[in-house]
Amino acid sequence: MITRILLGSLLGAASLVTAAAVPATGDHGRTVGYEGMRLTVPDHWRVVDLDRNPATCLRLDVPTLYLGRAGDQAACAGRPAATRADTLHLEPLAGAPERADVPTVEVPVGTAVPGTSPGPADGSHEVRYVLRQAGVVATASYADTPAAVRGVMERATTTGAVRPGTRPATPAAAGVVRTQPPYRGEGFDACTAPAQSTMDTWWEHSPFGAVGVYIGGPARACAQPRLTADWVREQARTGWHLMPIWVGPQPWRGGSATALSTSADTAREQGRTAADGAVAAARRLGLAEGTVLYNDLEHYSDRATWDAPVVSYLLAWTERLHELRYRSGVYASASSGVKALSRFHDRAPASMPDVLWAAAWNRQASVTDADMGLPAGTAQWTGGRRAHQFRGDHDATYGGLTLNIDRNWLDVSVTAAPTAPEPEDDDVEPAEDEEDDAETDTGSGAGSLATAPGRTAS
Repeated sequence: MITRILLGSLLGAASLVTAAAVPATGDHGRTVGYEGMRLTVPDHWRVVDLDRNPATCLRLDVPTLYLGRAGDQAACAGRPAATRADTLHLEPLAGAPERADVPTVEVPVGTAVPGTSPGPADGSHEVRYVLRQAGVVATASYADTPAAVRGVMERATTTGAVRPGTRPATPAAAGVVRTQPPYRGEGFDACTAPAQSTMDTWWEHSPFGAVGVYIGGPARACAQPRLTADWVREQARTGWHLMPIWVGPQPWRGGSATALSTSADTAREQGRTAADGAVAAARRLGLAEGTVLYNDLEHYSDRATWDAPVVSYLLAWTERLHELRYRSGVYASASSGVKALSRFHDRAPASMPDVLWAAAWNRQASVTDADMGLPAGTAQWTGGRRAHQFRGDHDATYGGLTLNIDRNWLDVSVTAAPTAPEPEDDDVEPAEDEEDDAETDTGSGAGSLATAPGRTAS
């Protein structure tokens, strides 16, 4: 049984801590004891006991100290984080899961809790510390800079006793796996990688044969407590078509790490940085060269401002992935990002994404030109290079297990590793004003959907 002691105003009183139960303690913050560790967090942070509140989502956009094992997070939903927050997740070292999506730093016995900047974080603004002295694994997430999280870690202390526990290592994958067999049919994506029992049940009872999973990025909103190389290998063994998603900077203003620059030149550098981070995460997960990695770029309405930097960013993303021998996918709104890419397509065809994943929540399970937001009769992204997210956040139940998901229809058969493209003319002009079709889910309840070959709907 894990014991937590809330100190400060509750000094000496044992308590299971929840966000609602923690009183403010003024400018000095709140001090919490957990396992063999004691630390003080700012007053505005939530403190959440995951054993008492197992359904709590490990959100990365709300300042929070999470304590204990993560639950299944089946109800977690969310688009990219407009603002990343400072968070810490403390869990017992004994039995802690491996994590491949977050860099892990070993802190030997007798070594102080790290007070230096977290890193290298490969662009995700996350790092994991294995604190042997305390018997704790601490996963840190931070916003624009790691200063606040660094301060919490600097002030933390550990007990003198050595705590038992096996390091939740993140070794290099025992062998790369291919998780993207050619696939035509339904897929889903969820904020967190589902539990293996859910994946097995849905494979048996749902119409889905593809799953999107968020592998990192500065705008990722949910933590991934189950995302490991073993998880990836198990889905490949079963036959799932995996869609790894990187949530990079977004077309919104604010100057934070989650914001795309309005400068096409700066956006281009951001695209290359995003590709480097995505490939680093993919390699830790054991994803083979040639895997399509998808950049999640959300809808924007001001196309006059954003089309040029968006195209510059996504072309650089593709070019850098090709240099690293991975394939490029782009998730974008049918009424904004898709139109910008389509308009520029013929000026730099070799730098266009290999797969286009359009978001248009019209309940149409197809990848026609109209449903993708592409010109009628176009040859763009034909021949097994399209996916369509046709319904947004909703609960779905198969085999008695419920997840909050988005639904997609895929026609994807890109399998070979790419070669790096020749340099293209990458000057990008803003697009002319065009009518936007809102990316909106217009109702509730599942429609009548086709099923993938070899899959059965419940």
